[in-house]
Amino acid sequence: MSDNILQLVVFVFVTALIGGLTYWKCRGQNRNNGQSQTKEYFLAGGGLTWMFVAGSITLTNLSTDQLVGMNGNQMALLVWWELAAIIGLIILAKVFIPVYYKYNCTTTTELLEKRYNNKHIRAVIGGLFFLGNALIYMPAVIYSGALFMQTMFKVDIPLMYIATAFAIIGAVYAFFGGLRAVAVSDTYNGILVLGMAVLVVFLALNAIDYDFTGIPEERLTLIGDADSPIPWPTLLTGMIFIQMYYWGTNQTITQRAMAAPNVKEAQKGIFAAAGIRFLIVPAIVVLPGIISFKLYGDIGDAAYGRIVGDVMPAWLTGVFAAAMAAAVLSTYNSLLNSATALYVCDIHEAYFNKEPSVVKLSGYVTLLLTSLTLVLVPIYQQADSIINLLQQLNGLLSMPIFSIFVVGLLFKNVDARAGIAAVILGVVMYGMLTFANSPLHTDIHYIHLMPITLIVCVAFALIVNKVVFGLNAQWAGKTPALDDAGQAQVQK
Repeated sequence: MSDNILQLVVFVFVTALIGGLTYWKCRGQNRNNGQSQTKEYFLAGGGLTWMFVAGSITLTNLSTDQLVGMNGNQMALLVWWELAAIIGLIILAKVFIPVYYKYNCTTTTELLEKRYNNKHIRAVIGGLFFLGNALIYMPAVIYSGALFMQTMFKVDIPLMYIATAFAIIGAVYAFFGGLRAVAVSDTYNGILVLGMAVLVVFLALNAIDYDFTGIPEERLTLIGDADSPIPWPTLLTGMIFIQMYYWGTNQTITQRAMAAPNVKEAQKGIFAAAGIRFLIVPAIVVLPGIISFKLYGDIGDAAYGRIVGDVMPAWLTGVFAAAMAAAVLSTYNSLLNSATALYVCDIHEAYFNKEPSVVKLSGYVTLLLTSLTLVLVPIYQQADSIINLLQQLNGLLSMPIFSIFVVGLLFKNVDARAGIAAVILGVVMYGMLTFANSPLHTDIHYIHLMPITLIVCVAFALIVNKVVFGLNAQWAGKTPALDDAGQAQVQK
């Protein structure tokens, strides 16, 4: 049997096995049990145990855009994104999750509606999250997954063909499975992905006899200078706010934690995900890229696929291909499910139909998003570094949106229109200061711009609230939390 046929057979077998295990776990569980169709489809009926919360959070975040993009920088410095993420997860568990459960939220933006007592701010922020998934995250995941498969197997298949296959399969899976199937498959896939990624690290280290000599110091240091992707002062300014936004308010991530039966179970899953991120993830997202620099030189985002193709035994490449395909599909269908939840819950139910056919409506939204993803893939092909581009684009939405959560949680008596005005200001300001073709472009690092944007947005919201709407914002006092130290059962 030739290597190509063996790879294909193993790939199909592993993929089918994970699909079968997911079906076995989820069979008979998609019952309403008196709950709304929305709660069942988007929050798995509140039935995710901590293991599936941890697995889904881990693999939703860890996909080819991380493995390909971070290793594509070919330097240790990028590990700071993963180490800082641990702080973000702890803040999610201890600060945000009790609040989401207190207000029985289906989407993170539902918290805004209840704190501001206004459905329009929920729709605006939900729409921005929706656009972020559609225009930034989803095409990036599909592009990086297709690029990895193309470079690892050295196939002469157009990248768009591979991207189209990923997008269609992911869309079908998200539509028919709902969050329950997505989370369960994420967990099974996560075990496979992490195991294979760790194996790649050891095989790559063995390929250079654990000898890092000859690699430039700037590729190995954790202290970035002013010209590096992460200058060290940014660790003290915008990095922590980026993590608070991403892990605490991002619907795609928090949706998994909100699908547990209670706060305690959700927190156990989040802490388990933080442990995985501390013990495993840092090594797998930087070491193969650094080693590839020694072996091949500066080859950018092609680094991970090439080193895997070279160090992985042929009989294992089919398993690894299945793992990477699983990572792509898991992240993509998670993004689809959360984007659909944002549209259905935040916009459609609020303005068009309070009781839509959730599954049918989700199908239309999924079709639209999948088509848009494929249109945008060629744009991401032009990026020098996919991960740096993603982080820069994130700034357009992250701090403006996060500022409204900050104002909503810390203050009372704030008009929602003041919050919306602050978001608009923040998006425009960040874009004009960041992008090179803007007349107001500045050389300030985009991570430094994050806290500046946050402070300006919060201040602007409070000023507009006072000057335009004549309201005095009042300190809200202690952040609302569940009684009994977060042990209360909250039916999801």
